[in-house]
Amino acid sequence: MTWFVVETRYVPEKVAEVRPRHRDYLLALAEQGTVAVAGPLEDDIGGLIVLRAESRQALEEVLDADPYHLEGALAERTVREFKPVLGAWVPPAS
Repeated sequence: MTWFVVETRYVPEKVAEVRPRHRDYLLALAEQGTVAVAGPLEDDIGGLIVLRAESRQALEEVLDADPYHLEGALAERTVREFKPVLGAWVPPAS
């Protein structure tokens, strides 16, 4: 599994209406162990998600099924692979 960091920028006039469905979607992914953490940035013009996927293609499928994407509430989405080396999410080195 590969970790990814996804940063989004919202379409201001659409985000409030879609947010409950987006959060339900991410909550289900968190319960499956896919999403580690997610939330809006302090200025509420966008958000950040840290999640795992088998591949970049699998990640894109997850992101494309998000109500924010499906309902046009995203103006921009940036995806970067993330390589955590320490922290609560990282298993100890053997």
